[in-house]
Amino acid sequence: MKLYDSDWAPNPRRVQCFLAEKGVTIPRIHVDLKSGAHLHADFARINPLHRVPVLELDDGAHISESVAICRYVEEIHPEPPLFGRDARERALVEMWNRRVELGLFSHVGAAFRHGHPGMAVAEQPQIKEWAEANRPKALDAMRFLDRHLDGRNWLLDDYFSIADITLLVAFDFMKAARLSCPDEYGALIAWRDRIGARPCATAR
Repeated sequence: MKLYDSDWAPNPRRVQCFLAEKGVTIPRIHVDLKSGAHLHADFARINPLHRVPVLELDDGAHISESVAICRYVEEIHPEPPLFGRDARERALVEMWNRRVELGLFSHVGAAFRHGHPGMAVAEQPQIKEWAEANRPKALDAMRFLDRHLDGRNWLLDDYFSIADITLLVAFDFMKAARLSCPDEYGALIAWRDRIGARPCATAR
């Protein structure tokens, strides 16, 4: 297997965080997004959507989308389980992962893609008003997550899962989107402090 990824984009980082928590290493092929390497015809044969990450299997098949890659890794390396240990947990992990994706992650992404000058060429049309509209939505998502995390170690109480990894990547990507977590969201900030001691926190 080999993994096509990038050093700075959030979804490749999500896979690297997942691999770090699993203790799994997969050979990496760097795709330079800043130079437009993902737009070349050679990469289009790997992923016609021109996005990273992409996992290439030994039989030549390609799996794109970060959560799909993580699910494959979970199947071949089941310990420690990060998608849930039974039917109930698996459903709750899916619920919280989607809540973070559709809440914080999507709004941070929109604020970055439509508000950062460096994305003006890639995001056509770049709509600055859409970036500004998503900033309060990101704050609403942080408020919701802060309330939920109050009294909990992780999104699923004391069980660490891919949902926490998704939240970590979204939280840290706020800096690129010129967003920050308000000091009043103490439970969310404490969660970020806790996750800082885990292998995923330094994965790149």
